[in-house]
Amino acid sequence: MKTDVNQTISHSLISTEFFQNPYPFYEELRSIHSICWGNLVKNPGWYVTGYDEAITILKDTRFQNRIPLPQTSKKYECLKNIQHDMMLFKNQPDHKRLRFMVSNVFTPRMVEYLRPFIHETVNDLLHQFQHKKSMDVVSDFAFPLASLIIAKIIGVPQEERYQFKKWSADLIQTIDFTRSRTTLDNGNEMTIILRDYFKGLIKKRKNSPEEDLISLLIKAEQIGDRLTDEEVIATCILLVIAGHETTVNLISNSILTLLNHPQQLMELKEKSFLIEGAVEEFLRFESPTQMTARIASEDIKINQTTIKKGNQVYILLGAANRDPNKFQDAHLFDIMRDPNPHLAFGYGSHFCLGAPLARLEAQIAIKSLLAWKDNLQLAASDLQWRKLIGFRSLSELHITFD
Repeated sequence: MKTDVNQTISHSLISTEFFQNPYPFYEELRSIHSICWGNLVKNPGWYVTGYDEAITILKDTRFQNRIPLPQTSKKYECLKNIQHDMMLFKNQPDHKRLRFMVSNVFTPRMVEYLRPFIHETVNDLLHQFQHKKSMDVVSDFAFPLASLIIAKIIGVPQEERYQFKKWSADLIQTIDFTRSRTTLDNGNEMTIILRDYFKGLIKKRKNSPEEDLISLLIKAEQIGDRLTDEEVIATCILLVIAGHETTVNLISNSILTLLNHPQQLMELKEKSFLIEGAVEEFLRFESPTQMTARIASEDIKINQTTIKKGNQVYILLGAANRDPNKFQDAHLFDIMRDPNPHLAFGYGSHFCLGAPLARLEAQIAIKSLLAWKDNLQLAASDLQWRKLIGFRSLSELHITFD
């Protein structure tokens, strides 16, 4: 028997209240059942708020990824084709093949290699505000930092990295459940631009390889691994989206959380060695990615609930990370929380490849910002969150300092 939430819950996934604070909505869902049926987005499906249920589904390959756009789509054909080649929407064995190739870039050694560059970039960004009294953490700090790092990894020339903000903003909405026809139109047009841009960059790297992702993937193709230019392009476009969204949200959400918890802000400022654990708690408490989706490839029973073949499953990571059955005082922010087995980067075969890099960027950025200026404060209390269901993302975050 399905537990249908449509007539029970008082919130909406597209309401202003939800975008500003989704957690009461999650708790209301959880109070009904850890797996609830509803049509709160376009395609009806199961909403998962339980931590254990989320892990069970994420590690079960019978719950498969699907491409956001139907394969019959003609109007947004370029966007559909790029998404078809993205690792994010692949299932086995294609996912394993693509992931193995890209994982050669996101090794612990490579992440450590980038540490000095991240430090230098953070310091340069902060230096621009040395004689000022305010900044927007999102557009002045987190976004340019993430742009410069991911562009360096991909191989985008420094003088062309200014385009990343527009690229990312248009594309992230095409994979969110709030997308509209206008969003898809804009995303399709942007995908055409990006496809042509990366085609040109691939051609350059074939003639003159460098130490970047594109050159590495081209080299692998030449020695026998099957990776098409289309897959290289899709991988670059995916990193433009994923490389920004998670990191920008993580840094800006973390700063906001600290400003809303001044005692813990002071403790972290005085004890900077706590930064690694603090970042894990930021990830749990205000998860940058709030939801991921799967589709059942056969009838599957999870926690006494039978999910039928073809059913959509919406895993609410932001809810699972506040499941009181898993986390003591789950609704409280605590930089000393240990252990902290959150699901902010997913779980199983689709665990985020860029997690070590995002963690390092956040650790350096937050630690540096706290050490840089005193008396950090919110410039305004009426914060605006972007109208996204799958991501917890501030439009801007203005702060003041001495």
